Amino acid sequence: MAKKQKGNRVQVILECTEHKASGQPGTSRYITTKNRRNTSERLELKKYNPILRKYTVHKEIK
Repeated sequence: MAKKQKGNRVQVILECTEHKASGQPGTSRYITTKNRRNTSERLELKKYNPILRKYTVHKEIK
């Protein structure tokens, strides 16, 4: 069962933008949390994509 989250912290999913554009099968996704009050816009972080074997920009989805 998932934990009940308190306050303004929410779970977000980050998806690789380069991988999605390349058309290769599979996806590179990460799950993280962010503070909704401090960061109202969508997150963009550089994370490792194991399929492309390099660091790429991952953007928040949903």
